[in-house]
Amino acid sequence: MARAEPAVRSSHATTTATWRAQVWEALRPYDPFRSIKAALQVLVVVSVLITTLLVFVAMESKTGIRIITIFSIIASLLITQFVAHGLTAPLREMTAVTKAMANGDYGRRVAIVRRDEVGELADAFNLMAADLEAVDRHRKELVANVSHELRTPIAALRAVLENVVDGVVEADPETMRTALAQTERLSRLVSQLLDLSRLDSGVVLLDAKRFEVWPYLAAVIKTASLGLQGGPGAGTRARADVHLHLDVSPPELTAYADAERLHQVVANLVDNAVKHSPPSGRVTVRARRGAGPGSLDLEVLDEGPGIPAAERGRVFERFNRGSARASGPADGGTGLGLAIARWAVDLHGGAILVAESPRGCRIRVTLPGSGPAAL
Repeated sequence: MARAEPAVRSSHATTTATWRAQVWEALRPYDPFRSIKAALQVLVVVSVLITTLLVFVAMESKTGIRIITIFSIIASLLITQFVAHGLTAPLREMTAVTKAMANGDYGRRVAIVRRDEVGELADAFNLMAADLEAVDRHRKELVANVSHELRTPIAALRAVLENVVDGVVEADPETMRTALAQTERLSRLVSQLLDLSRLDSGVVLLDAKRFEVWPYLAAVIKTASLGLQGGPGAGTRARADVHLHLDVSPPELTAYADAERLHQVVANLVDNAVKHSPPSGRVTVRARRGAGPGSLDLEVLDEGPGIPAAERGRVFERFNRGSARASGPADGGTGLGLAIARWAVDLHGGAILVAESPRGCRIRVTLPGSGPAAL
């Protein structure tokens, strides 16, 4: 019984706290600090009481009714002005912040000094301002990053062509391959930007079907081995020394997903793993049956330097290349591949993350199978 007594007291305290919270919430319409309606009612009551008190004073002191009326009006106006100023101060501040936001200043916020409906509006207004500030910052970063990414292959391609035109170099196959590589890099970036545009517009629909995993992934691996990324804007694979391995169990495994979107996921993950693999490294694509019908657990493993735990939450952000994955060759990656992979996985209602691995990097994709068909 001694051991049960603290638990009983804790349960009683929780019940009491819950009951008090319910009573407090029920009394909210009558709380002048948390309800504008109640504050106005208090204002009317106080004004009437002051007027009544002045009338009694006039009756006792035989003061003229006109003087009492003037004093009553002045007192009511002062009280009304004080209450109205407190009620409208956050609204005036929101107006000033709105004008500042219209001029491009998204850093200002409204001070929350009230607990009533105006205070709740100020809180929601601050959340909206924070979202707009984040969107504006993301827009500026996107424009800056896209401008930089587009300028690099264009400048390289222009330099190659100028050298050919000026007769500095011959238009031999090696020079043309260099120009072609920059053109493919530019095409790949444009294709990825179009994917991100569809992501932001939210108009992409899924065409999910059941398919056999082994032949499907084998085709993706073969495409990567031939130096292609798959899909529009194909580019060259700079790491021909890296070996690609497919591991599907059981061999007759089937899955339910949009084949085109899943191709984007696998191709981007394989391309990212190849770029960061050591010389003569190995990239493994592993597929297993998931928990639900038609679900799929997919992993892409490499033998590179891996990703520190502190950076794993940011590797799927746009234009994020990661500082610890710099040991791979300078391949001109855009930092969009993993962001597009996460987008395609999210469309399926699945999850993608960087899993623990004793060596290299392991990215795990989980598709629910019979999840949402469109977003």
